[in-house]
Amino acid sequence: MRMTSVLAVTAALALQGASLAAQAKPQPLGFFITSVGSGNGANLGGIAGADAHCQKLASAAGAGSRTWHAYLSGMENGKPVNARDRIGAGPWYNAKGVMIAQNVAELHGENKLTKETQLTEKGMVVNGRGDTPNTHDMMTGSQLDGTAFTDGMDHTCNNWMSNSTGSAQLGHHDRQGGGTNPTSWNSAHPSKGCSQENLVATGGAGLFYCFAVK
Repeated sequence: MRMTSVLAVTAALALQGASLAAQAKPQPLGFFITSVGSGNGANLGGIAGADAHCQKLASAAGAGSRTWHAYLSGMENGKPVNARDRIGAGPWYNAKGVMIAQNVAELHGENKLTKETQLTEKGMVVNGRGDTPNTHDMMTGSQLDGTAFTDGMDHTCNNWMSNSTGSAQLGHHDRQGGGTNPTSWNSAHPSKGCSQENLVATGGAGLFYCFAVK
């Protein structure tokens, strides 16, 4: 074999090895369901408090160098805040390195969100319908497209500050159940109330989604 051929083969193998190494490189955690809620129902200390909760859990999982936001809609200075506008551009990967969506459009369209892919920051599967207890309800306060409601009704438990009166719009992380949109991950039905007991009775535990903004 000529020297030039040997060099060409060597270079090709090196490139192939680099490509395989890049493919094998684990993707950083960019999405998770909170392993625990606030413990105070839907009172998260507002959206800022929910963001801080996401950041705390991400830090404990070794992903604290990224900026984390809760997937929650609400109000700020009298103006709607859309969950879809708070979570960065993507792509987002779960704790196992599986991509759940390439971008915001895919996230709210043909995404890869299932019970098996929507993991906690610890990489654990969250109980769904048929499990005991069922904790598939995720607080979002959002419409199907990830925007805030503008009908004047309470869909965010008083902007995530109430643990008593009000209601929160919920999604089903396992993509099944009851409600107007039972297969929706972000807007299936409203909760019965805002207390921890109300959220549990509906089929949840006060959990919500966290996304790495950058």
